[in-house]
Amino acid sequence: MAAQKALSRDVSPRRRSMIAKVHVARRQLGLSEDDYRAVVLRVTGRTSAGDCDDDALEALLAEFAAKGFRATSRPAGPRPADHPQARKARALWISLYHLGAIDSADERALEAFARRQLGCDRLQWANQAQVYKLVEALKAIATRHGWDQSTEAIKRGAVTTILKRRLVEAIVDKLRTAGIVPASWSIERIAFELAGAEQKPLMFQSVEEVDRLARALGAKLRAARDRGAA
Repeated sequence: MAAQKALSRDVSPRRRSMIAKVHVARRQLGLSEDDYRAVVLRVTGRTSAGDCDDDALEALLAEFAAKGFRATSRPAGPRPADHPQARKARALWISLYHLGAIDSADERALEAFARRQLGCDRLQWANQAQVYKLVEALKAIATRHGWDQSTEAIKRGAVTTILKRRLVEAIVDKLRTAGIVPASWSIERIAFELAGAEQKPLMFQSVEEVDRLARALGAKLRAARDRGAA
């Protein structure tokens, strides 16, 4: 009992906040106990938020945000930027997190990066024409990490879908290169073995399915990286 109390005192305020948000998200989304456990297991490989490390908690919160969760209080700072270019930058930022190209999907990390790129204290206050520079900087990071951003030959309505598929392919390449999965495994087998996803080609998966796969495989990539650094 004393050991448990000591452990609870060692938990950082940020971690307590993330765990609390996970439970708020569960209530806000109306998830049953079984549905909640299934989401936690699929995204993090754990059965409880309390067993997740900080990266897994961030991935779980990103999953709930994609399902519509919105925090009702914002103690960490002002409202996130909501103009179109900022939303595009945020989507790229979260995808780069799944790709293992950045260390945190947190909004504050995006704001700090944007501040360095644009010289503006808040992304919300930046000229939208200037935020284009931020988006291009994020695309450059993506390209360096093997995520192809070229869109010239793609029909406008298919750009988002194809870029998301390429993101999964880039994550899979990293999993293979790191020896986390055999080089001979197909994407379909990797999706099944690591994420429990249905074995069907990426081109036949919906945008939502591809998003879930990117999050799940990204979590596996980060977990393997963190074990290697330990």
